[in-house]
Amino acid sequence: MADEKITPELFAHLVELAALELGPEEGEYIRKQLNNQLKAIEELVQVPLDPTTLPASHGVPYTPAISAELREDLHNPFPHPEAILKGAPKTEDGHFVVPDIPHEDLK
Repeated sequence: MADEKITPELFAHLVELAALELGPEEGEYIRKQLNNQLKAIEELVQVPLDPTTLPASHGVPYTPAISAELREDLHNPFPHPEAILKGAPKTEDGHFVVPDIPHEDLK
């Protein structure tokens, strides 16, 4: 379709960047679902709002009266990090070593 924002070429590029393994039918299904979600978002953007309406992440105001108390932020390190690092293919100085991700500008 001409009005699809996520073309098969763009989707193939995104799948490659995400290192996903998708079959042709599975990939096409996901691509169509993503395009449907983008269409729904575009429709929602068109809904006129009162200029005094504040942006919100949900429809209920998140006030101190209805919010749970903040808990103390405690540092609780894992007692044996070396046990976790043993499962990594590569480590250095007590950290995981991951492959470099090449960056390029998407246009």
